[in-house]
Amino acid sequence: MKRILVALDSSPRAPEVLAAAARLARLCDARLVLFRAINVPPDVPRQLLDKSQQEIEDVLRASAHADLDRLASSVAPELVERITTELAVPWDGIVREGRKADADMIVIGSHGYGALDRLLGTTAAKVVNHADRNVLIVRTPL
Repeated sequence: MKRILVALDSSPRAPEVLAAAARLARLCDARLVLFRAINVPPDVPRQLLDKSQQEIEDVLRASAHADLDRLASSVAPELVERITTELAVPWDGIVREGRKADADMIVIGSHGYGALDRLLGTTAAKVVNHADRNVLIVRTPL
């Protein structure tokens, strides 16, 4: 195994997902690609409403990249190959980035057990069902 795609969100569980991926990367002598799918939130902050679509995308990308940079600082720098973001529906963006990065495995946290998630399916479940490569689901304490 040489490359692991780590799908991270802004949840409090993200550092634990990254830590698990970093342990696996060390064991396999692999590098990590940290990825965040950016979804435009339904409650867009008021200061963004006056901006163009490109400006909104730029603000969201910058924020996501800064968050991933902060998370990346918690693991050895030599483990991180790159950090990337994409405007996408999360499960689809993760699956596509797995292919694009030629990742040997996708690591994602198990999140979302609300009523809507149970009805529609979680992001992790959709990634497992659609990915063309192995997926490791990291279960973290609630």
